[in-house]
Amino acid sequence: MNDKYIPLYRKYRPQKLDELVGQEHIKNALTNAIELNKISHAYLFTGPRGTGKTSTARIFAKSLNCKNGPTINPCGECESCVDITNAVPMDVIEIDAASNRKVEDTQNILEKILYAPVYGKYKIYIIDEVHMLSNTAFNSLLKTLEEPPENVIFILATTEVHKVLDTIKSRCQRFDFRRITTDDIVKHLRYIADNEKINITDDALFTIAKNSAGGMRDSIALLDQLSVLGGKDAITTDDINQLLGRISFDVLNKLAGAIVTSNPQDALEMLENIYNSGNEPVQILSNLLDYLKNLLIVKNCREEIIFELTQLNDAQLAALKEQAKTVETHQIMSLVDKCADYIKELKLTNNPRLWLEVGIIDLANLTENTKLEDLQNRLLQLEAGNISHAPSTAAYKTPPAPVTKPDVLSKPEIKKEIPVKPPVEPEIQKTADAAPAAQKEPEVPEKTPEPAKAHVVEEFTPMPKSQSVDRLNDIATLWAALLDKIPSLPTKSLLKQWANPVELSDENVVISINSENLLKQFVEGNKRKVLADAVNAMFNHTNVVVRLPQPGDKVVKESAPAPKPKEALPPPPKTVEPPKEDAPSQEEIEEAKDEAAAEEKAAPAHVPSMRSDMVNMVVDLFDGKFLD
Repeated sequence: MNDKYIPLYRKYRPQKLDELVGQEHIKNALTNAIELNKISHAYLFTGPRGTGKTSTARIFAKSLNCKNGPTINPCGECESCVDITNAVPMDVIEIDAASNRKVEDTQNILEKILYAPVYGKYKIYIIDEVHMLSNTAFNSLLKTLEEPPENVIFILATTEVHKVLDTIKSRCQRFDFRRITTDDIVKHLRYIADNEKINITDDALFTIAKNSAGGMRDSIALLDQLSVLGGKDAITTDDINQLLGRISFDVLNKLAGAIVTSNPQDALEMLENIYNSGNEPVQILSNLLDYLKNLLIVKNCREEIIFELTQLNDAQLAALKEQAKTVETHQIMSLVDKCADYIKELKLTNNPRLWLEVGIIDLANLTENTKLEDLQNRLLQLEAGNISHAPSTAAYKTPPAPVTKPDVLSKPEIKKEIPVKPPVEPEIQKTADAAPAAQKEPEVPEKTPEPAKAHVVEEFTPMPKSQSVDRLNDIATLWAALLDKIPSLPTKSLLKQWANPVELSDENVVISINSENLLKQFVEGNKRKVLADAVNAMFNHTNVVVRLPQPGDKVVKESAPAPKPKEALPPPPKTVEPPKEDAPSQEEIEEAKDEAAAEEKAAPAHVPSMRSDMVNMVVDLFDGKFLD
């Protein structure tokens, strides 16, 4: 017996391919390669830590260099096998790329490649954590890796294969090591525990296997650590939880019971005991999150797969099933989301205990929180339903008007002109309106008992929106009314002088301006909002287009509706009757001059875009120009 203690993960390291655990696909591939004598010059072993990459590389090297080899059952007694077992660098050289990652280290390897092996048939280089090599070191190794000498084999091992250059991977045979299943780990741990006389329960072995995340080396190392606790009593899951700082299932079950029954006082009392036992806040919520995951599995999965997913014993599964009856799936999901959020918060805060207590109180108000969340979701769905089923006025319009945003003035080069139908003269419209009435006159004497029917048809017959009001028939009258709604006198004067209405309706307002400077002010400048407000006040939600004149535009003269006899004609209101003059009055001009002079002093003379409306109006009226 050796005086020096050998750790269990080294003592029980596999020495043959048959002893590999959980990597059947790799065992079969390497076995067939040895038996068929199809040995490649370069191999790449990749996979999670503790899954047997380095051990497999040593076994493969031993199988190739054994005096009986190549064989799948090396003797383990020849000089080559003993050197590999004791890690003596004779014919099999192991290199840690993490500490030998420079190009000089790679060149040292290449210089020794030409030497023949001493005992075995091959000279094998095992480079562990090969992804740590620098790009320069990779490139220096590239050519040799592609065409090494006949008696040289490279075995590269890494946990991060994505960091290895593609040119390296393409020159190797790649083998992916998988995580070892929990059942395989438990069987191997039981074999070691029986050989080492370690008294441990099966539940404890399952806990070790789950905690190792598929790594055999971590599982054996934890079993080795627990072996010092052995005595008269068997090692249990509670011993493992205390050693790892984990919370036992019974404590988590009571804490979760207080949470799902909305009892924050009991939850806080239990939290105090858990915290005083030495558990960290993040660890407490992480264990609670894992418990809630198992509760969710028990609530939603079949009996056949519950044990495989949770790895809990019958008593623990029975407790979870009983607790799952008192809580719904959406409530468990809500707890999981909140628990995950508080774990993130704990990792960032300087006062973790404060957030731990706040989180437990929030989780313990499960009933109220889930009811409130459900009510909020229902309100959102109800509001969305009301919006989607809201009555639409588009059904009463013929033809339907396009949906447009209000107060949008489009640029001439972007907005295309909408073809405008020629306005219908009042006398023509009256004739068109009278035509249906003339057609219905013969029906009146035949159906005298049903006058209401004719009234209903006449009332609900949809008419085009642009012709629903008599005042829309006269574009000149509408233009005068629109000008009257503009509060700024200079803006109104400029529109009278330089603008021409092309279309005025509830759907579209198209105005042409025979001046590029003024056009910019109405499209991009400060007059844009003034015109949009006036249009909205008159038509409400109308698309406004301001552009330069086009060949098809008709010049509209301002005129009032057809006058009635003079003696019966009342004075027209100012909102409808347009002014008779085509140019601003002398008083307006004088007022514009004074205002322009005052603003010209305040505005910079070298920036034309900053001159006021008054200045631009006076210049346009008198054909003037700016002198900078």
